[in-house]
Amino acid sequence: MVQQRQSLRSERERVNISERFGGIYQKPRIFVKAVESLKYNLNEVRAQHLAETPRVFSPKRRSEVPGETRLIDPGNEPFYSQSLHIHFRSVAPGSRNEGHGHQNEAMFYILEGNGWEEHDGEEHPWAKGDSVAVHNDCVHWHCNASQTDFAESIVYKAKPMWLFLGMAQQGEIGYKPPDLDKRGPRTPWNVGRRAEDLSGHVKVLKPDMTPWEWNQHGHMRKIAGTGVPLRIKATTAFLQDIPAASHSGKRWDMADNFVYFLEGSGYCLHWDVSVEIADQFYARIALEPTRWEWKAGDFMWIPQNMVYQYFNTDPTQPAKFLTGCNTAFEWMGYQSVDLEPCPEWETLQSQRAVGASN
Repeated sequence: MVQQRQSLRSERERVNISERFGGIYQKPRIFVKAVESLKYNLNEVRAQHLAETPRVFSPKRRSEVPGETRLIDPGNEPFYSQSLHIHFRSVAPGSRNEGHGHQNEAMFYILEGNGWEEHDGEEHPWAKGDSVAVHNDCVHWHCNASQTDFAESIVYKAKPMWLFLGMAQQGEIGYKPPDLDKRGPRTPWNVGRRAEDLSGHVKVLKPDMTPWEWNQHGHMRKIAGTGVPLRIKATTAFLQDIPAASHSGKRWDMADNFVYFLEGSGYCLHWDVSVEIADQFYARIALEPTRWEWKAGDFMWIPQNMVYQYFNTDPTQPAKFLTGCNTAFEWMGYQSVDLEPCPEWETLQSQRAVGASN
C-alpha cells in the first residue's frame, strides 16, 4: 500500500483537474434553492410539494464508473429537500478522486471496498461498513487501495446549509487568491476553530465503536451525531435493522429523513402532519397514511413533519437500512416523538419487568 500511496502522490503532479473544478458548467448549478410564494401562508406550497414528489426511487450506483451520482441535490428535478445533499461516490481501482477542499463537512458510509482518506496531509484507512468524516475546511482525497475493485460510498452532507450561511470558499488543490500581492502571509485556517473541535473525535468510525441498541423505534446503531465520536456536526445518522416479518415503531419527526435500503424489502407508511393555528400550534395527523414500497437499493425521502413506520415483508430475512437527517433540527430544539413502540421493545420491557420482580 505504501508504494501505491507514493504513486498516487506523484500522479497529482500529472493530472489536470482544472476541467473538473475550474471549468464552466453547461448550465448554472443550483447550490441553494429559493423558497418563494405570493402568500405568507406556505401550507398550500407544502401540500403541493408533497403531492407532486415521489418519495421512493431506485438510483443507479454506477459501480464501474468513477465519480458522483447525485441523489438529493437542490438542483435536482423533482426537488426533494436541501436540508442534506446526498450522493454516491465511486473510486476506480488503484485510483483516487480529485484533490479539493470545501468549507462544508461530509459523512461517508462505505458500501464496498477499502482504502484511505488523505485529510490535510494525514492518512485515515477505511473499509466496508465504516463511517468516515471529512471535517469542514478540509483538503482531502479519497483513495482506493484495491487494484481490481471499485470502492463505493454514500455521502450525506449539509452543504446547502453552509452555502446559505455564506461559507462558500471551495476549490481544487492549488487555488490561490488572484490578488495575492495585496494579501499578507499565510495564517493557519484552523486558528478560527474552538479547541474542542480539533481533538477528541475520530475521522473513521469502525462498526464496533458504537453499540447496536434497542429503543422504542427499533434496533439501531448511531454512526453520526450527538454522542458519537465521529467528527461530524451537522448530520445525524443511524443504521437500523428490522427482524423478519416485523416492523419499527411509529415515530413523528420534524426533521426530514433520508433512507438508503441496504437489505430486504417492505414498505413504509407516512402520515402527514398539518398545523392548526389557534392559541398555540396544534398538530393534526392524517387519519390515513400513504404507503411507499421499497427494496434493497432503493432510496426514500421522508418529508419534514411526518409520522412514519417501516414494515419488513420478508418472512425469513431481516431488513437493514441507513437513515440520516440534518442535526440542525436538534439544535433548534426538536426531538423524535415515539407514538407506538416496535413489538420487540414491548417484549423486552415485559422481560425486564419480570426480571425486576424476581
